[in-house]
Amino acid sequence: MQSRRGFLSSAAWPLIGARAAAAARPNILWISCEDTGPQLGCYGDARAVTPVLDRLASQGVCYTRAHTVAGVCAPSRSGIITGMYPSTLGSQYMRCRIELPPEVRCFPEYLRQAGYYCTNNSKTDYNFPPPAGAWDESSGKAHWRKRAPGQPFFSVFNILCTHEGQVRLRGAKYEAVTARLGPGERQDPARLPLPPYYPNTPESRRDWANYYELITAMDHQAGDRLKELDQDGLLDDTIVFFWGDHGVGLPRAKRWVYEASTHVPLIVRIPEKFRQAGQAKPGSQDGRLVSFIDLGPTVLNLAGLEIPSHMQGQPFLGPKLPTPRRYIFAARDRMDERYDTIRAVSDGHYRYIRNFEPWKPWAQPLTYAEQGNVLKEMRRLQKAGKLTGPAVAFLADRKPVEELYDVREDPWCIRNLAGAAAHRTVEARLRKTLDDWMIETRDLGLIPEPVVAERGTRLGSRLAILQQAGAEDYMRRLRAAADKANRGAPVEAFAPRMRDPDEAIRYWAVMGMAQARPKSLAGLREAMKDPSAVVRVAAAREVGDPEAAALLEKELANPNEWLRLRAAIALDELGVASEALRNAARDTNEYVRRIAAHAFARP
Repeated sequence: MQSRRGFLSSAAWPLIGARAAAAARPNILWISCEDTGPQLGCYGDARAVTPVLDRLASQGVCYTRAHTVAGVCAPSRSGIITGMYPSTLGSQYMRCRIELPPEVRCFPEYLRQAGYYCTNNSKTDYNFPPPAGAWDESSGKAHWRKRAPGQPFFSVFNILCTHEGQVRLRGAKYEAVTARLGPGERQDPARLPLPPYYPNTPESRRDWANYYELITAMDHQAGDRLKELDQDGLLDDTIVFFWGDHGVGLPRAKRWVYEASTHVPLIVRIPEKFRQAGQAKPGSQDGRLVSFIDLGPTVLNLAGLEIPSHMQGQPFLGPKLPTPRRYIFAARDRMDERYDTIRAVSDGHYRYIRNFEPWKPWAQPLTYAEQGNVLKEMRRLQKAGKLTGPAVAFLADRKPVEELYDVREDPWCIRNLAGAAAHRTVEARLRKTLDDWMIETRDLGLIPEPVVAERGTRLGSRLAILQQAGAEDYMRRLRAAADKANRGAPVEAFAPRMRDPDEAIRYWAVMGMAQARPKSLAGLREAMKDPSAVVRVAAAREVGDPEAAALLEKELANPNEWLRLRAAIALDELGVASEALRNAARDTNEYVRRIAAHAFARP
C-alpha cells in the first residue's frame, strides 16, 4: 500500500497500476468544485498553486475549451445531471422548482440500472428534487466504499471551499477554510494581476488573492479523494474527472455569460486499459469545444451504455464519437431576485451575446452578490466619481443589444466588436447560429417565468410547453415581438401585438411600447386591464402612477409566486415603499422577501 503522499509522487503511479485488480467496467469518480475558472497550474497559470490537479493532468487530458451552460450553479447543475439545456427544461431560473417530465431522468439512474453503485457527496442543487432512483446515496457520508464487493461505482464529490461566499471572508473564518495552506501556498495580493474590470484597491486585490488561495485549499481536498482511491488500489480501475461547476465567483463572471462566467477547468484521467485509441493521452491538451451537458452522455458512453435520445449533450470520450461541437451555448435568465434575459454562443474564437432586455443595467442589485467586497468597491468608487476603466460600463444603466468578443485576443471580454464592419460576417453567422439554436432546443427564455410556471403546471411539465403543434411558428412570432422591443421599433409596431391572443407576445409588446416612449400612455393604461397578470404588471411598471402602484400592490397577493416577484420588483424600481410591500417581507418566496427588504433599505 502506498503512503498517503504516494499520489504526489510520479513514481507511485506505475506501481499502483501494477497491483490494481482488473475490472470489466470502469469505475468513474467525479471531483467537482464551485465557482472556479481555469486558474490552475496545468492550464498555464504560473501563479496558481495546484500540485495535485497538475499531477492529475500530467496523467490525463486538460480540455482547454470546456464550458458550462450557465454562469451560476443551479442551472448549470441542472444541465449536467440531465444532459439537457436548462432553457429547454424550464430550469434556467436560479433556484426555481420544476417537475421533471417522465421521459427525462438523471443520468446516474441509467448507471444504476446497469449495476453501478452511484453516490453523491453531497450537493444536488438541480432546480428540481432529485428523484428517488437517482442515487444509491446522496449525503455528506456517501462514498464508493459502501458498495458491494466488486461492484463498479460512479461517485461524485463536491468541494465547496471555492464558493464566492468564501472568497469574501476575512479573519478567523477565512483562516479556518485555508488552514491547510503552507507558507509557500499563500498569495501576495500586490503581485497578482487583476481582471481589468476590477478596481485596483486593497479589498479587490485581497479577494482575488483569496480566490487563488481557496483554489489551493480545494487542490488539497481533491488530493484527499485521490489518496483514498490510491489506498483502495483503484487508480488503475477508475476514470477520474475533475471540473468546476461554472466560472469565477466574482462580479461580471459569476451569473453572467462571458468567458470568465462559463469557461471552466475539465481534466480527465483514463487508465490505459480503458482508453480508446488517441484519447486522453497523459499530459495532453484537447482544444475541442465541450459543453457541460456533454458530461452525462460521456459517462454513459464510457460505461458502455446507450445515450437516451432526449439528451441534447453528446459524448466526447469513448467509442463511436460524433463530430465535435462547432459551438457552445449559455443562458442567463432570473438570477436570484432579478430578471434579465441573455443568451450567448461561442465557436471558441468569438463569443456573441444577445441582450433581450438592454434597458436593464448589467449590475442590478442582488442581495447576495452585493455582499461581495469587489462589488462594494465598485459601488463606492462610482458614488465618489472615481470609478474608471471597464468597470464603468459594467455599472452603466443600459446594455447594448448585442456584444461580440474575440476571446483569443480578449479573454476578459471588454472590447465589444458588435457592429464593427471588420466583424460583420462573424457576427451575422453567430447571430443566426444562436437564433437557430433557440428554435431547435425549444428555448423557453422569451416566455416570462410566471407564464412558464403556470403553463408547465397545466401541461404536466415545462418541457411540454414548446412541444405542442405549431411551436416553431409561435417561437418565431415571440422572437419577432422581442426583437422589435429591444431594437427600439416605433410605437406603431406594437399596436397589433397588444391584441395578440398570446400573453407572452402581449408582454413583449408592452415592453416595446415602453421603450418607444409614446407621447400618450393610453396604450399602456389599457394594458393594465389585460386579462394576463404578467401583462398588467409590466404595463403598470411603465405607467408608474398611483393607480399603477395600487395595481402592483394588489398583485402582491397573486397565488403565482413568480408573478408576486415581478410585482415586488416593479414597486421597488418605482420607489414605492408601501405597506403592502412591507408585508411582502413575510412572503413564502425568499426572493420576494429580498426585494421587499431592498425597497426599505434604500436611504
